[in-house]
Amino acid sequence: MKEVLVISTGGTIASKENESGRLEAGAYSGEELAEKIGLPSTIKVTIRSVLQKPSSHITFHDLDDIRTIIEESESKISGFVITHGTDTLEESAYYLDITTEESRPVVLTGSQRSPDDLGSDAFINLRHAIHAAASADMHETGVTVVFNERIFAARYVKKEHASNIQGFNAFGFGYLGIIDHDQVQVFQKPVRHETFQVSEKQVQVELIKSAMQSSTLLIDACNNNEVDGLIVEGYGRGQVDPALVDGIKEALSNQIPVVITTSSEEGAVYPVYDYQGSAYHLFAEGALLGGDYDAKKARIRLICALRSGSPLHSLYKGD
Repeated sequence: MKEVLVISTGGTIASKENESGRLEAGAYSGEELAEKIGLPSTIKVTIRSVLQKPSSHITFHDLDDIRTIIEESESKISGFVITHGTDTLEESAYYLDITTEESRPVVLTGSQRSPDDLGSDAFINLRHAIHAAASADMHETGVTVVFNERIFAARYVKKEHASNIQGFNAFGFGYLGIIDHDQVQVFQKPVRHETFQVSEKQVQVELIKSAMQSSTLLIDACNNNEVDGLIVEGYGRGQVDPALVDGIKEALSNQIPVVITTSSEEGAVYPVYDYQGSAYHLFAEGALLGGDYDAKKARIRLICALRSGSPLHSLYKGD
């Protein structure tokens, strides 16, 4: 008998239509959802409803509480499922992946349609996530996301569609496996997995996106408010609009770490070009090059490094 702990946090997967016809996130409890998925008798499910929130309201403090539940769980638990709204699901998955010391499967899932919608993906995604969490083949895979029969690594998964049930993908890297007729098939696993021992210290890291003829407004605000770190999403190999350069230099002179990422779905920041605002120019000024991390995950990585006191110089050179 396998036992899976399902941690419910709300989101579309637990939503109901209210009197105005809008969806109210977190209206279904975890117990109500689990009753409808028809699991085999070989899997026991324990439900713990921790939050009832839309995922845009979830905080790092919430995730720290979830991490504690996982790490303090009894050894009889075979794996964990976290039901979660899709808006920040990829961020929560990656944060838990690099802060949780756990070899057992930790699987996040959600849905694009509410449980009461015609053609809802809520119950099948939850069912598949539970099967994945109960699978011995899923050990040592890090935190994963199960969505529309596919298993994704937290490091690369990204929401690709606002409403389609094929809501997530891992551009350039593919999925780790599939769930087909309740059979979990794992084709590949990450070769490395690192974690940060984060403290309770809270830090503020902001994200700025470079666009044609950007202004200094946002980066000036960050410098004036002395944020703890900055992620600047550039173009291609990491170039940014020239208007941002002085603000980046000011942040660096004030010991604020600045990470340059790329807006491209695939490929990495690299010092190819030599002109104002290029990755080479910014690196020479002291900025960190974010490799192939997307901006949101680069931000989470910097937050965890700052909260753990980890060195920053090699933060994006492979994990």
